[in-house]
Amino acid sequence: MIIAEAALAAMIGAAFERHGMSARNAALVAAVVAAAERDGAASHGLMRMDGYIATLKSGWVDGAADPVVTQPAPAIVAVDARNGFAQVALAAVRDVAAATTRQQGLAAVCIHDSHHFAALWPDVEPFAELGLIALTVVNARSRVVVWGGRKKTLGTNPMAFACPCSDGPPIVWDQASSQRAQGEVLKARLAGRSVPEGIGIDAAGNPSTDPAAILDGGALLPFGGHKGAGIAFMVEVLAAAMTGGRFGFEDESAKFPGAQTSRAGQFLLLIDPARGPGGDVPGRIASLVAMLRDAGAERLPGDARHHRRVRAARDGIEVEDVAYAKLRALAEGV
Repeated sequence: MIIAEAALAAMIGAAFERHGMSARNAALVAAVVAAAERDGAASHGLMRMDGYIATLKSGWVDGAADPVVTQPAPAIVAVDARNGFAQVALAAVRDVAAATTRQQGLAAVCIHDSHHFAALWPDVEPFAELGLIALTVVNARSRVVVWGGRKKTLGTNPMAFACPCSDGPPIVWDQASSQRAQGEVLKARLAGRSVPEGIGIDAAGNPSTDPAAILDGGALLPFGGHKGAGIAFMVEVLAAAMTGGRFGFEDESAKFPGAQTSRAGQFLLLIDPARGPGGDVPGRIASLVAMLRDAGAERLPGDARHHRRVRAARDGIEVEDVAYAKLRALAEGV
């Protein structure tokens, strides 16, 4: 099935509305799900629909939440997501955050009581398109064993970074603190295939390549051993301690059967390069990118995503017939 991005987002939004989201919130969350499908990030696209719907049905998340934005300090903007989805909180704070960054040179955005279940790059890319540098981190419920621990304590705790580049689209990357993002392990389980060694352990603490064993009672491992564990700890501090959000080990989703999201926090740092001492920062970044390509870098962060985006705008998004039929059933109740 070939479908335009706008039509796909509309179907996803209709499915969310049928299962408890307000029209505004449904449109905001649907846009990032459709964007993930458009850009080839299948682990955060339509594959996540069951998780969104199950979480809405469980009562764990408020699909109609209306975030509250405050500014406790000149360069700090706080958002109470009111137990809603992070994309709604980000939409509520985006203009204030950008204006604060222009005024102060930088801004720290602290979001708490939010649910993040989507790809992370859509959170920072819009700011880079405005000429800002953006870094965001999100903490999640405990799924990772670190420093020789015996139980899961930290989350996969992803991070994303975006910066403007004078001769092309922003440079954008995102990654988990775990060796492999949970969504990729979920995708492997759905496909009936194993994952590489070193990704996770089973419930007994033994290394495993079985995604089901890792996801059901097991745990993921941090990337780079102690280095990734340190980054996961940093994310927990910024996204939970700094924002007032819940730590991963404080998760209570088990009380809501079917819930799959984390009710935690998100931290976003924005910098206006025009206010710093670097001069033409987007131009300097372009020079850096040119040097990397000249050195043989075949692909830089975001390259593949942008190629798919151009193709999707021209040809539409290819959705498997089974996935399309399932989405239509969710959206229309057929």
